[in-house]
Amino acid sequence: MTAITLLPENDRTNGWSADLPPRRPKPPLGRDVTADVVVIGAGFAGLGAARRLAELRPDAKIVVLEAGQLGEGASGRNSGFAIDLPHNVGSSLEELAKGQAYKRLARAGIASLKDTITRHGIACDWSADGKYHTASSDRGADEVLRPTVEELVRLGEPHEWLDREATARRLGTRHFAAAVFTPGTVLVNPAALNRGLGDNLPENVDLYEGTPVVDAAFGASVVLKTPGGMVRAPKAILAVNGLAMRFGFWRGRLLNFAAHASLSRRLTAAEQAALGDIAPWGSTPANAFAGITMRYTNDRRILIRQNIHYCPGLRQSDARRALIRTEHQRLFDQRFPMLTGVQMEHTWTGFICLSRNGAPGFGQVAPNVWSAVCQNAVGIAKGTISGRLAAAMALGEDDPLIADMVSLGTPSRVPPRPFLDIGVRARFALEIFANRHEA
Repeated sequence: MTAITLLPENDRTNGWSADLPPRRPKPPLGRDVTADVVVIGAGFAGLGAARRLAELRPDAKIVVLEAGQLGEGASGRNSGFAIDLPHNVGSSLEELAKGQAYKRLARAGIASLKDTITRHGIACDWSADGKYHTASSDRGADEVLRPTVEELVRLGEPHEWLDREATARRLGTRHFAAAVFTPGTVLVNPAALNRGLGDNLPENVDLYEGTPVVDAAFGASVVLKTPGGMVRAPKAILAVNGLAMRFGFWRGRLLNFAAHASLSRRLTAAEQAALGDIAPWGSTPANAFAGITMRYTNDRRILIRQNIHYCPGLRQSDARRALIRTEHQRLFDQRFPMLTGVQMEHTWTGFICLSRNGAPGFGQVAPNVWSAVCQNAVGIAKGTISGRLAAAMALGEDDPLIADMVSLGTPSRVPPRPFLDIGVRARFALEIFANRHEA
C-alpha cells in the first residue's frame, strides 16, 4: 500500500465560513465498507463526481471520503468566482487559444451547480454579478485586456470595455487603468456552496468527513485505509488536487501554491455611501501573481486576495499570515482611502494546484482509477465539470464534453526537486518582477 503522509490541515482561519451558521459534520468512517465507486476528496470536483455517479447509477453505492470538513478545505477558501470564460492566471494567454472548449466546460459546470442549488434551496449567496478583469496599468491593459477582448469578439461573447473613470464608478476605486466586464461569472460564498453540495447529496451517496486516507492500494480493486476503517471498491475517482502526487499519480507534474486572502468587516451605511453606494462586484487581475483579486460582497465586505507563492509543503504559519494581513491592509487602504478605519477581519490561506502548461490532471490514470485534479486556480466551474466528466468516464458513459476536456491536454513534466524548487521560485520571482506594473 502507499502511505499518505501529508494530509490537509484546517487552521480554522477561513473567513468565508466564520460567519456561517454552525454545522454538524457528518461522522467519520468507523468500520470497513464496500462500495461500487469510492471518491477521494469532497471539494467541487469530488462532489461533482459523486453526484454524477449517483445520477447515472441510482442503484449503486457511492462512498466519498473527505479528510477535513466541508467548507474548510481548499474549495471553501477560494475567492468565490464561478468563471464562465477562458481566464488567464499568470502572463500566459494560452487558455484563450482554446476558448470554445473552456467556455463549454465552464458553463456546463455552472449550469450543473445552479440546478443543484435551485433544487435543494442551497443558501450560498449565489449572485450572477459578472466579472471585471482589471489592469492596474496601461501596459497591462494593452498586453492582457486587449487580447482578451479580441478573443471575446471571436467567441461572440458580450463584453464592455471600461476606462479608468468608468471602472472607478463601478468599483469605487480609482486604482485601475481599465477593465473588461463580462456578464456570465457567478459570485458565491464558496464555503457555503461546498457545505450545501455535500449536505444534499443523493441518497445512494455516503459522505464521511474527518476521514483521511492514510494508506491506499490501487490493484485489482481499490483498498483505502482510514484511521477508523477501510473502503474497498472496484473503481475510484481521485479529486484531491495537488495531493494526487501523494497517492502516486501525476508525480513530477503538479505544482502546489499558497494563496492568501483577507476579508474586511462589514461596511457601515456611511462607509457604503462613501464608496458610492455601488452594487456588489468581483474583479480579477490581469496577472494574478502580481495583482490583486477583489470582491465587494453582498453583505458589504471587501475581499482582497494577494500573495501567491510556491508552497510544496502545503503549510503556512500564523506568523506568516499576520504579516500578510498587514500587507493586505496596506493594499486596501491604498485602493480605498475613503474607508479609513475599515480593518481586515479575517486572513486565511488556501492551496491551489497549477501545472506548468495550464492543463488539468484529468482522465484515467490506472486501470480502475480516474482523476479530476489540478484546476489551475479556477476551481468552482472547472472542478465541478471535471468531476462530473471523470464520473462518466469511470462508468463507460459517453459525454460530448469529455472530448473538450481531453483536448486541454495533461500536465507537463517539471524538473525533480531540489531543482524544481529553485526553478519555480526563480520563474515566479521573474513573473512578479516582469509584471510589477500590475501590483
